[in-house]
Amino acid sequence: MYTTPMELQTTLPIKGRGTSNNPANRFVPIHYTLDDLPDDEKPSPKTRFFDDNSKSILARNDSPDIPFTYSINPYRGCEHGCIYCYARPTHEYYGLSSGLDFETQIMVKRDAARLLRRELMKPSWKAETINLSGNTDCYQPIERKLQITRQLLEVMAEFHQPVSIITKSRLVTRDIDLLSDLARHQAVHVYLSVTSLDETLAGQLEPRATRPLGRMAAIRELAQAGIPVGVLVAPIIPGLNDHEVAEILQAAREAGAIFAGYVTLRLPYAIKELFSNWLEQHFPERKDKVLNRIRDLRGGKLNDAEFGSRMRGEGVWADVFQQQFRIHKKRLHFPTSTPQLSSASFRRPGKQQGLLFE
Repeated sequence: MYTTPMELQTTLPIKGRGTSNNPANRFVPIHYTLDDLPDDEKPSPKTRFFDDNSKSILARNDSPDIPFTYSINPYRGCEHGCIYCYARPTHEYYGLSSGLDFETQIMVKRDAARLLRRELMKPSWKAETINLSGNTDCYQPIERKLQITRQLLEVMAEFHQPVSIITKSRLVTRDIDLLSDLARHQAVHVYLSVTSLDETLAGQLEPRATRPLGRMAAIRELAQAGIPVGVLVAPIIPGLNDHEVAEILQAAREAGAIFAGYVTLRLPYAIKELFSNWLEQHFPERKDKVLNRIRDLRGGKLNDAEFGSRMRGEGVWADVFQQQFRIHKKRLHFPTSTPQLSSASFRRPGKQQGLLFE
């Protein structure tokens, strides 16, 4: 299905892409390189889509610092191209690179809705909340055409299945009709992930995602439709966007967000090199400051994979971010927690409601 990974290193950004590099896969000892070509002659990669014929659709998570057990990712890889995305290394399990391959070689699960229906019809399914976008964005650009996420939501609305959504795309508002149906049964909430309100910085960090004003507009549209919506300030990058936390929370609250959370930057595996190269290309004067503050958060390293600290970090800067977030949430009268979803209305077509969980 895939060719031998191409190792591509360039000093120039590629327009519309989060990274201009394609580091070697840590599991594949053979790759080919274009290093001998000048930067202006290296290819600008096109996005390609592959059918993913997975036989199951629910991923089970037992991480103690993630607030959901089950998730669905309609797509593997993400064309949004966020340079910091912690999911990039998952592409290496398919013989691809964490770099350009992650944002240009996208696997799509066209059979996702049928597989979900099969799972929800099982007597053993207890209607636990399902998270859409545990790894990659379920509303990335190809969703506009393929509508796999919408098909999943159609199934969830039919079953009144509780679902939590995280996205950077205004495309989520396309599905307000289905989300409203779920909201009537207290079975949905949506997080809009916002990294910066600076249009230029957002375009550099997340080149093919909806720009900040569009995300705030999405919050407003969802709130006006009665759909519980919040903001996820993610990731907080020390020395780059940490000064924007208060402004992001203020804008989101004014747009109608009723809950808020944050995650600190994570740099597992090849992302350390990708992010360092990105800083060199876009913010060379801040590179050392940003990397050193990340090390302060991560016990002298650029990444800490330990449960309990990987989402927040440790040390002085971690405490500053936590206190800052609490202060501004309280000032803006955000609730202290995300609204709980309910499975009370869950139903299976053709089944009697009172027999569902017997």
